[in-house]
Amino acid sequence: MATLIDEKFGVKMGVTAVGRLLAGLGLSPQKPLQRAYQRDPQAVERWQRESFPGIAAAAKQSGADIYFWDESGFRADAVHGKTWAVKGETPVIERPGQRQSISAASAVNARGAFWFATYKGALTAELFIELLKKMMKGRNRPVHLIVDGLPAHKKANVREYIESTKGKLTMHVLPGYAPDLNPDEFVWSHLKRTGVARNPLRAGEKLEIRVEQHLHEVKENRRLVRSFFDAPSVAYISDC
Repeated sequence: MATLIDEKFGVKMGVTAVGRLLAGLGLSPQKPLQRAYQRDPQAVERWQRESFPGIAAAAKQSGADIYFWDESGFRADAVHGKTWAVKGETPVIERPGQRQSISAASAVNARGAFWFATYKGALTAELFIELLKKMMKGRNRPVHLIVDGLPAHKKANVREYIESTKGKLTMHVLPGYAPDLNPDEFVWSHLKRTGVARNPLRAGEKLEIRVEQHLHEVKENRRLVRSFFDAPSVAYISDC
């Protein structure tokens, strides 16, 4: 910022002075959100003002539930955040030598309902269909499922399966490059802030078991699930 001020106004300022100036203007240091250049603001606005309200109205009329779906991956050797240590001595965290990894899919509802499943490997259309069948098993109410544009979500065999449910399951695709519109993204953010990344696996512990345990905890906490819908980026979600 000091360099920018010098370039724009020819005024040289130290770091402390720049900090005081920005604070006086009501600014504070913040981690910026990342958005892809390919993001289409008009498509996002249409989704918020037209597409989703239409989905919500259709769901209300048919007595259906609306869920937002997303997937994420976990690794046993992923470590986020910092810890305290003597200056000049990098802290060491012990973790399993084996590279464990697991993926999970989940779906959230604004009323606090939550579904999840874990799986191994990349998500294919065939696996996506199996996961959808698991999610729909035993449901009495129709489901409107909102997903992102992952290629596996849009394959012909996925569409064929959805058509075979005869209206019990309807799928909608979010605008491209707009993960902030999906409240299910906050599930993974929560788990990666509080889960295995913060508390490394103990000797002999399995990553899959740890991740499933944390997802069960989320499922049992309806207040927490509802809180994922409080973020400003998903304020457009209502009537579901």
